[in-house]
Amino acid sequence: MDYSSDVITIEQAGHIATVWLDRPDKLNAMNLPMWDDLPRAMEEVGADPDIRVVIIAGKGRAFTAGIDIQALGTVGAAIEGGSEVAKRQALYRQIKKMQYTMTSIADCPKPVIAAVHGYCLGAGVDLITACDIRLAAEDAIFSVRETKLGMVADVGTMQRLPKVIAPGHVAELAFTGQDITADRAKEIGLVNDVRPDVYKAALELAEEIASNSPLAVQGAKAVLKAGENRSIEEALDYMALWNAAFLQSNDLQEAMLANLEKRPPEFKGE
Repeated sequence: MDYSSDVITIEQAGHIATVWLDRPDKLNAMNLPMWDDLPRAMEEVGADPDIRVVIIAGKGRAFTAGIDIQALGTVGAAIEGGSEVAKRQALYRQIKKMQYTMTSIADCPKPVIAAVHGYCLGAGVDLITACDIRLAAEDAIFSVRETKLGMVADVGTMQRLPKVIAPGHVAELAFTGQDITADRAKEIGLVNDVRPDVYKAALELAEEIASNSPLAVQGAKAVLKAGENRSIEEALDYMALWNAAFLQSNDLQEAMLANLEKRPPEFKGE
């Protein structure tokens, strides 16, 4: 794997890649290099045919404390000068660039699991709502912290959180900026489960997913995403077209043969 970064580390074990937020001394606060490097990391793991599942986790004591305040200052300095329109255009471009960082996670063709421990604040919530599955450690703390900073979360939370939890819970988190515990996050559906060793739990889940046909798993993700803005009839037609293209695979034949021979299948994604 040809990837290097001072703030993002990729670790591969079998068919599972862990994308580590790697600024532990800063509680993985997202500085500008992290915003730039995370999409590169997601592109790397998404394009690797040997990787079937991606975990995003944080080194050290926290998942992420959100955007690095110094990064906000740098963004502000970068848009100084010129007319008011020029400043607004520069800010618009910067926001769109940061939105793309989170979209690169949502667009990964492989399933993405967030393994959250410690703080998951502000941009951390943007990040995990772009993941497919969210697991939390018992000490995890979540907050749409932008509200406390006098701004509206602008890189994905307002758009993706309503697809994860009920509108009333979205409004409560967005209007108050309050911290919620892992148990409360599970209660409202923000996370799938709360586990004592969240990374171990994420690995176990990733291994279970990776044991299935990557054609089926990645197909399921693609079909789910395609169905979001379609009617049921349109989504069913998309599903029919998908299986017409991919159903006659070697993986399907392997699954049938393994069932007859009463052994675990060995899928190759073909």
